[in-house]
Amino acid sequence: MRQGVDELQKTELRKNMIEQLKNLSASERITIEKALAEHLMASDKWKQSDSIGITVSHGFEWNTKPIIEAAWCEGKTVCVPKCLPKERQMSFYKLIHFDQLEIVYHHLLEPNPQITEEIPKNKIDLLIVPGVLFDESGYRLGFGGGYYDRFLSDFPNRTLSLAANLQLVKKLPAESFDIPVDNVITEDGFLLKGGK
Repeated sequence: MRQGVDELQKTELRKNMIEQLKNLSASERITIEKALAEHLMASDKWKQSDSIGITVSHGFEWNTKPIIEAAWCEGKTVCVPKCLPKERQMSFYKLIHFDQLEIVYHHLLEPNPQITEEIPKNKIDLLIVPGVLFDESGYRLGFGGGYYDRFLSDFPNRTLSLAANLQLVKKLPAESFDIPVDNVITEDGFLLKGGK
């Protein structure tokens, strides 16, 4: 793991890690994604959750579609986020099939609120939180919008993130509004407190 980082390095850290993720070979990416999904689905946190909050992956992000499909196969409720840029907030909607998604800004796929049901945050048993970098305490460096930090401020249930070992640092600069995730799963398994 890398050493602690200074607050001013956030932008550079984010940029460098995104570049590394983009430069992974297809075979490296597939191997990591398979291991992340296997550890997630073998975990008690997954097994004990009837509803899963998860983003629809885009670009260099770890592919979440197989995880969404696995959740559907197991009869879980899948909830995916829609960002509200004016309010800098986000809401989650129940996704039954991928046809309920629409392309929004930055070519992101988000649920179409006209044809999906909004799910209150307290009804999401397990929230899988995206990020670029993570530290040993569960603090994360996200994509810079702050949407998840705001959403997590009063989220009452379990949280975890999926990250490759290369996305781990010893310590990230944490601010008062930063909310750590409960667990991080890497290709080697659980990193944080609460394991399994």
